[in-house]
Amino acid sequence: MKWITRSHVHVDRVACPWLITRFVDNHAEFFFVPRSQIDQVVKETGAIPYDSPGVELGHKDARCSFESIMLKYDLKDLALARLAKIVHAADVAEDIDSDPLARGLEAIATGYGLRYPNDNENLSHQFQVYDALYAWCRLNVAKGK
Repeated sequence: MKWITRSHVHVDRVACPWLITRFVDNHAEFFFVPRSQIDQVVKETGAIPYDSPGVELGHKDARCSFESIMLKYDLKDLALARLAKIVHAADVAEDIDSDPLARGLEAIATGYGLRYPNDNENLSHQFQVYDALYAWCRLNVAKGK
């Protein structure tokens, strides 16, 4: 499947492709375009929009896009739920202090954005961060934390 979001990826727009690739569509193809071009590219390609204003897989009902994707695809893994809390806090400015790991994840996302301004290259590097964070979440869930 094809997926599309706004260019210049940050927390949620990196976490979502990681989630999609690992748990929804392991052959996903991602497009990153300016916000003003999303509707046109959706019409041309049939790509599924995410983390963009007004789309089903965006911020809705106090959820970030990562959480909307989890809901849509019925992902109930407890470690993913823990990761979703971190992503939400790091992505939603007014919730940044609701999780102790959020400021760190937001700083990492900013640093990767500076090092890798090309969105696809950024994803290829940051997926390792999310793999490691998910492993940490799995360990903590197993420990009952």
